Amino acid sequence: MRRPKRDMVKRAFERGYQFGLSGRSREDCPHRGGPHQTSWLQGWREGRIDKWNGLNGITGCHKLSGF
Repeated sequence: MRRPKRDMVKRAFERGYQFGLSGRSREDCPHRGGPHQTSWLQGWREGRIDKWNGLNGITGCHKLSGF
């Protein structure tokens, strides 16, 4: 039996979160418009906030697994 594809909006959020947590710029967003860009930017913002609050890469990964 084949696995269904992952939700692409959720995946965009997770990738944006990873970019924000690592300190990368929001200009690195690979999406141009639409729900994917919005979700990516929301994840990026949350990742930046977590970075400022002292979370590092490992802690951030554990936080993402709760979504």
